[in-house]
Amino acid sequence: MSVMNITPEQRSFWQDRPVLVTGGTGLVGGWLVERLLGLGADVVCLVRDWVPQAKLAEPVLKNQVRIVWGDICDSELLERILGEYEIESVIHLAAQTIVGVANRNPSSTFETNIAGTWRLLEACRRSPKVSQIVVASSDKAYGEAKHLPYDEATPLAGNHPYDVSKSCSDLIAQTYANSYGLPVAITRCGNFFGGGDLNWNRIIPGTIRSIFRGERPVIRSDGTFIRDYFFVEDGAAAYTHLAEQMASNCELHGQAFNFSNEIQLTVLDVVTKVLDLMESNLDPVVLNEASNEIPHQYLSAQKARDSLGWRPLYSFEEGLSRTIAWYIQFFETVMKTRSQRVGPAQKVA
Repeated sequence: MSVMNITPEQRSFWQDRPVLVTGGTGLVGGWLVERLLGLGADVVCLVRDWVPQAKLAEPVLKNQVRIVWGDICDSELLERILGEYEIESVIHLAAQTIVGVANRNPSSTFETNIAGTWRLLEACRRSPKVSQIVVASSDKAYGEAKHLPYDEATPLAGNHPYDVSKSCSDLIAQTYANSYGLPVAITRCGNFFGGGDLNWNRIIPGTIRSIFRGERPVIRSDGTFIRDYFFVEDGAAAYTHLAEQMASNCELHGQAFNFSNEIQLTVLDVVTKVLDLMESNLDPVVLNEASNEIPHQYLSAQKARDSLGWRPLYSFEEGLSRTIAWYIQFFETVMKTRSQRVGPAQKVA
C-alpha cells in the first residue's frame, strides 16, 4: 500500500478516525480508501454493487475496511451507518458518472446524484458526531460557460442530464451548510484519470488498452474537445486535505473548491501523449459521435492554492506515466491468470 506524501500531522489527524466513504468501488474511491488506510483511518464503505476488478477489491484494501451493502438513497441505512459506526468524517463520492448513461437514463442518474446527496446530508444533519463532510461535485456542474477558466464564482448552469445532476447536488450541499450549519465543503474537479478505471469508454484507459493490444485507439468525439485532466491520486489527496483544513477553519463550510493542474488538453492531445509514452506509432480512429458534451472546459485552482495551501503532487505527464504502468501490470496479470486457467484444459485435450 502506498503511503507517499503523508506528513506526521496528517497521520495524527486521521489516526483511528471513523470515516464513511460512499462510492468506494469507483475510480477515485479506491485510491481514496488506500490513502485513508495509509493515514490510519477507520474506514467504512457503503457499497451498492460489488466490482470484482475495482481497486477496493484488492485484498490489501478490502480486508481492512468495513463494507456495508446498500444504496445511497436508503435514508434509514445511512442513519444507521453514521450512528453505529460513530462516523466523524464523510467523503461522498457515490454517483452515476458516465455522461452517455445519463443521456440514455436520466432518471437513475438524478436519483443517485441528486436524491442520494440530499438523503446523505439529511442523515448527517441528524448525526451530531459528523464534523466534516466533503461532497464531490464536478467541473460539469458549471455547464458551458462563456469565460474560461472556470472559477468558483462561475454560475452553476448545467444543461444536460449529467451536468444538471451535478449542479443540483452541488447546490444542495451549499444549502445544507448555509441553512442548517452543516460542516460541508464541495470539490469540483476535472476529468479524473488513473489506474483502476475499468470503464473502457473513457479516453485514457480505452486508449491504453487498445495500444497494449496493438489496436488503433478510438476517439468518440471529433478529437477537439478540451478538458481538464486530473490525476486520481491527486484527487484522493485533495479530498483528505480539504477535510483536514475544515477541522480547523469553520469558514470553509459551505464553500466550493476547484482542484486542477490548470492545463488545457484536447482529446487528441491526450491520445497522442499516451501513444508517445507507450512508444506506439498507431493512428487513432476518430468517430465524431459524441453528443450533449461541453466542447471546452478547464478550471482555475487559485482559490484552493490560496485558501487551503493546496498543490498537486504530480504533473500531468507524471500521472499519465504512473497510470500507464498500472494498466500494463494489470493487463499482464489478467493474461497470466487466463493462461493458467486454460492450461490444464489444453493438456487434457
